[in-house]
Amino acid sequence: MESAEHEMLRSVGIPVLPDADHDQGLCVTWPRVNAACDYFNAARFEDWLDIEVAVDKIGRSSVQYSITFTRLDGASDQPTRIAKGSTVVVCCRLHSGGGLEKVDIPDAVRAKLESF
Repeated sequence: MESAEHEMLRSVGIPVLPDADHDQGLCVTWPRVNAACDYFNAARFEDWLDIEVAVDKIGRSSVQYSITFTRLDGASDQPTRIAKGSTVVVCCRLHSGGGLEKVDIPDAVRAKLESF
């Protein structure tokens, strides 16, 4: 789920790891405070899965995502539902030494999340 979230963030121009090469208004990090997943069918080694991330709720300093896992079976064009998960992440500034500080979601980041 975290990898899919990271791909979604990159797709809208939000860096995953804060660094000096990015607009500092976008440089925040997103530790997870909640994660859950319900499984419906087995995914097997080397299955190709479609993973869809949706932004369910944007709070002052948190974001709730839902993540849907499906597999397109070769014999049928109907996708098989594999799992449905959710995560809640909190917007934080990363300080030198690794310390985290919860902060409001910057306006530029909020606008990019709302566009998704």
